[in-house]
Amino acid sequence: MKLNSPLFVLLFFSVLFIIIFIFNYLINRLKVKSKKLDTIGEMNYLISKFKLNKNKINYPKEIIYISLINSFIISSVGVFVTCLKIMRILQLLLGFVLLFGLIYALYEIYGRHLLKKTRRD
Repeated sequence: MKLNSPLFVLLFFSVLFIIIFIFNYLINRLKVKSKKLDTIGEMNYLISKFKLNKNKINYPKEIIYISLINSFIISSVGVFVTCLKIMRILQLLLGFVLLFGLIYALYEIYGRHLLKKTRRD
């Protein structure tokens, strides 16, 4: 199987996504079980940026979505950048740009979704 074939890229993305999701989910779940809710940085960012009510947030449910977002960001940037045939330094620079762009865009969308959801409830 060639390294740049679509099947390999899809398989690499899927495996990387699942590994990162499980790791991220388990770490955040341990934080919620031990009541260290202030250490989940993504939720703190969303709460402060969108002025959400902490009491209305269902942390165990939101951890799944945050883990999915983080896994998608990391695995998609990693797979995309490694498939490019350019110098390593350019891969790193492009990776950082894509990483920050996806983080901002996806958490902005998710924060607006949470804002609408908490206003409905």
